[in-house]
Amino acid sequence: VMERPLVRGNSVEELVDGAQAYPAMLEAIDGAQRSIMLASYIFHGDGVGAQFVDALKRAMARGVAVRVLVDDVDVRFTRSNAYKPLRRAGVPVGVFNPPLVPARLNAVHLRNHRKILVVDGMLGFTGGMNIDRRYWTPQPPPAGSKAVSRDLHFRLRGPVVPQLAQVFAEDWHFAAGEELRGAPWFVPCAAAGDVLARCIDDGPDESAEPLRWSMTAGLDQAKRAVRIMTPYFVPDSSLITALDVAAMRGVEVDIVLPSTSDLPHVHWAAWGQLWQVLERGCRVWTSPGPFDHTKLMVVDGAWTLLGSANWDARSLRLNFELNVECYSAELGARMEALVQSRLRTARQVTMDEINARSLPVKLRDGAARLFAPFL
Repeated sequence: VMERPLVRGNSVEELVDGAQAYPAMLEAIDGAQRSIMLASYIFHGDGVGAQFVDALKRAMARGVAVRVLVDDVDVRFTRSNAYKPLRRAGVPVGVFNPPLVPARLNAVHLRNHRKILVVDGMLGFTGGMNIDRRYWTPQPPPAGSKAVSRDLHFRLRGPVVPQLAQVFAEDWHFAAGEELRGAPWFVPCAAAGDVLARCIDDGPDESAEPLRWSMTAGLDQAKRAVRIMTPYFVPDSSLITALDVAAMRGVEVDIVLPSTSDLPHVHWAAWGQLWQVLERGCRVWTSPGPFDHTKLMVVDGAWTLLGSANWDARSLRLNFELNVECYSAELGARMEALVQSRLRTARQVTMDEINARSLPVKLRDGAARLFAPFL
């Protein structure tokens, strides 16, 4: 089922929130000597995004080969998108899958949700974080203003990085028609750590559904505990069954969701079906604000699935996604500790709370569930 092999010798470092991720990514871009591959579903051209545009422009001036890929939906519907600033700066930028009416109107839902940065073919970044001003500010927000949202990203070194580059190269070829081969895009990567890892890229062009199988396999193999963090939780019946079976075997299944969402209709749909996991013994928690966009799955403190995919049909059926599965007790322990730190401030959702919703709220949530295949 898996297209790419597991490779040994990787380093995977977590970057918590934009305050850690963006400076690390900008430092990598400023240190680039040969090549930069950058893909982001959302790429704002203002705020922190302007710093990325400037850094990419400086890299071009140094003679670094740069390619940037953005999704058409963000370009088309976000006024602050970085596409025009990048073009003005002379940066080669591709637009993924523009749905030309009417010939490709069916492609409007097929979006590239991947987040990839590869520098000099040897240093990689991926996770859940877009280049989005909502996730970083150089100073604390003023009193009374909306807090900066949370997220999780990762810095990777080692033989898994060329797999990140290969996914980008395939997307770039599809969007721009240019093949990226050999140096400076692909270089040998020596061992940099002890993590066994591989990239799992998934999308509507994949018939085998590797991400769904990875999630299901993680649940099926769990012996002690499964921790899941996701901003959007609208799983289909097969994943609900796998979650429930794990809980019924005695595995601790903790699902951590944000208490408030940036997409209310998805939040309503989630609440419309939480009873399906709660009644079988899974534990659901809501973390207090600010909004948490983190996407993470940890099994038995030893297997970690990180990346761009949410637990919903859009990620598993419609979007082009990229996750990395990692086998490492050390990384798993750090991710377990991160989840536990969120649980300490989270509130547990109960069946009594689900049942106590008013009839109008139940009807609203149930109606939202009807659209689950497209949320």
